[in-house]
Parts: sequence; C-alpha cells; structure tokens
Amino acid sequence: MSPILASRQAEELHKSIVAYLSANELPNAAAALREELKLSEDVFDPATMKKYETLLEKKWTSIARLQRKILDLESHNAALQSELDNASLTTSSKRNKDPTSWLPTLPARYTLESHRSTINCLAFHPKFSSIASGSDDCTIKIWDWELGELEQTLKGHTRAVLDVDYGGAQGGVILASCSSDLSIKLWDPADGYKNVRTLVGHDHSISAVRFIPGGNLLASASRDKDLRIWDSTTGFCVKAIQGHTAWVRDVCPSFDGNFLLSTGDDMSARLWDISNLMNPDSKLTMVGHDHVIECCAIAPATSYQYLAQLAGLKKNATTRNTVEFMATGSRDKTIKVWDTRGACLMTLVGHDNWVRAIMFHPGGKYLLSVSDDRTLRCWDLSQDGKCVKTLSDAHARFITCLAWAPGIVKDAPAASEGQTAESNGASKSKTGENSSNVQIRCVIATGSVDETLKIFAS
Repeated sequence: MSPILASRQAEELHKSIVAYLSANELPNAAAALREELKLSEDVFDPATMKKYETLLEKKWTSIARLQRKILDLESHNAALQSELDNASLTTSSKRNKDPTSWLPTLPARYTLESHRSTINCLAFHPKFSSIASGSDDCTIKIWDWELGELEQTLKGHTRAVLDVDYGGAQGGVILASCSSDLSIKLWDPADGYKNVRTLVGHDHSISAVRFIPGGNLLASASRDKDLRIWDSTTGFCVKAIQGHTAWVRDVCPSFDGNFLLSTGDDMSARLWDISNLMNPDSKLTMVGHDHVIECCAIAPATSYQYLAQLAGLKKNATTRNTVEFMATGSRDKTIKVWDTRGACLMTLVGHDNWVRAIMFHPGGKYLLSVSDDRTLRCWDLSQDGKCVKTLSDAHARFITCLAWAPGIVKDAPAASEGQTAESNGASKSKTGENSSNVQIRCVIATGSVDETLKIFAS
C-alpha cells in the first residue's frame, strides 16, 4: 500500500503524536512509539518535543473549523442555487434593470453608525435624500442616505423613540415621532427640525405613529389598547378608537386615507373604516396567529394581479377599494396574507424567530420581511409566497425595522412637498400605491439591535 502522506508530512505527524502522548502523561506509549520510529534523543530533544506537543491539537481544531466553514459555504451555495433556479438568466438581467423586480443584495451600500442603543424605526423623507431613525437612546437621527452621512441629531423625547413617520398637509412635510414617554412630537424639517408641537393623551407607551394620506390627520397606536387620530395642525385628539383588548403594536392607513389596519398583543388584526371620522366602524377582525402580531401592511394595487386568483377574484378585474389585501407578521415566526373577507390566503413560513417588520414591494410581486433571526427575506406572491431570496446575517443582531424609499413622481407637474408626501404615503414598513407616473426608487433601509442602520440600493 502506497503511503498517503509525503515523508516530511509523515515525520511531522509522528513527532506530533509522540509529543502529544508525552504531554498527556502517557510515557510508556510515547517511549514505545519513539523506539518503533527510531526517534533518538539527539533527533527528538526536549526543545523539539516542546515545539510539537500542541501541534496535533491545533491541526485537529483547524480541521473542525474548516468542516464548519465548508458546511456554511455549502449552505450559502444552496441558497444561491435556489435563487438561480427561480430566475432564468434573462429574468435576472431584467430584474437588475426593472425596478418592479428589484430585490436588495448584500453587501449593503452603507452601514451607518451613531446611535448608542437599539434602532426601533425608520422613515424616508418623501422628497429629499434624508432618512430618520429612532432609537432606545431617546434620540432621532437624520441621515443623508445617498452620501451615507449623519446630518442631525434630534433630542426631546425622554424615553425610547418607538416610531417615526414623514407626512403632513399640502404645503409642507413634517416628521412625527412617538415614544415610551407617552408623547408624540412633531418636527419641522424646513426649520432645522424644530420641535413645533407635542401631542399628549395616551396613557401608556405609544408604539406606532402614521400620517393618514390626504390631510392633516395622524394615527397612533398605544399600549393603552387605543388607537387615536390627531389633527397635526392643532395637536388635538380628534378621535379615540377602542376595540383591541391588549397592547396595539402597529397601525397602517390605506392609501386613500379611508381605512386603518391595526395589530397587537391580542393576536388579532383589525380593519377600521374611518371615512366617517366621528363614527369609525370596525369592518373586520382577522384571527389566526398564535402569538403577538408585531406588524402589518396594506398591499398596493399592483399586488392585486398576484393575489386575486387566491381570493377567487378575476385577475384583471378593477379593484373595488383601496384595501383588497393585507399582511401581518407575528412572533409565531409566520406572515399571513388576508383578503377583505377576513380569509387567510397564505401563511409564509421560513423565519426562525419573531417577524418584526413587513412591507409590500412597490411593484406588487414581492413581500419583504425582517426578523430577529437576523435575515431579510423576499417572498414571491406569484409563486404562492415562495421565499425566493434570503439575506442571511444582514445584521449582527436582531433586525427591528424596514423601510422602502418612496417613489418619485414623474411625467407630471412639479408637486409641493405636501403633495409628494400624500402621493407616496411614506412610512416605516409600508409603501404607497404605485401608479404609472411614480418611478420606484430601488432603495431600502434596515435597523437593528446592533445599533446600525443599513442602506441597500441598486
């Protein structure tokens, strides 16, 4: 039988074995092997023994590390192969050029660092290249996402900032923030982000704040189990909406401003008709998750063609209203897609931990999600919600929030900041309705417990 190792390699292995036996107080075995190998004292003196005594263990642990690395590479290769199988070369080429099919890829364009604690929320400015982030460090930071630079730090909240959103009436954009300090604050970007108003009324932490498209109204969700609607110009609470039996975690307005979708600790998602603001109506209650529902999103009209068939509707039919389909993400590690009858059309399974934020792709074909499992996943609604892309370890720790840059209005008269905000409906994890005159911007952002904000862009 021919030797597997070269003579020099075999010599090193023999010396390593003898040194290992000697170091582990097995002198008889070491002496027997030395005699068999004819390793005399002048060839294998104490200095040489010292050199070789840990070599065998080092080689052994190196092999184990290499085996783990091989397994990781094989897993990554399988994920890439799966993605390749789901898209032909022509489709991939088209995806790189077509914003309606664009999906984020690693590495991120920028990793932004300045917060000193968990980043809880993100919001893109509807017009400029600014993005706001709110954190457990009680601050809001304004960044330039095109340059990857910190522009400003806003201080005013006395406890964790849980959500931020841009919006406002025609004529100007304002930034709203909410906090565990029981307040909502309004900041004016046109005046150096001056705090122009503080809204008080909730009895517990305020989890989410959203501008309602089409005017001055603002919706908030709180741990006090209430939804509230505010007039941002006066600071008055216009209406308190009650129905949830536990902490309300998230709220999402429809693109026409006539409906609110809310979710919370009572494991239900509720759709509210607020077209008659003085008498809001609970239209629908969706139950099916097995744990707290962290987040929700309303599908844009562009998703109708991919979801209609599942709901038993005609694929090319005109949508009946602005809330045909919705999605919810839960601590039970699943995402559910619902229709306006309250029927669950699909359950997306793949995350290994709490689902923290979801959003529909502006092109309508995909749904994106982030989780405490440190991944960003892309689900193809045209393939029954198949996970077609996973960005593994997108952050070093839990991913808490997700945002898509609002589209740019094109082939239309120039709009004011307020009009732009209304048309885009910018928010932390929601995208506005995509129409033929809105150009999709291929820019998304994620925030994490690792205190970083990442920008993914084409």
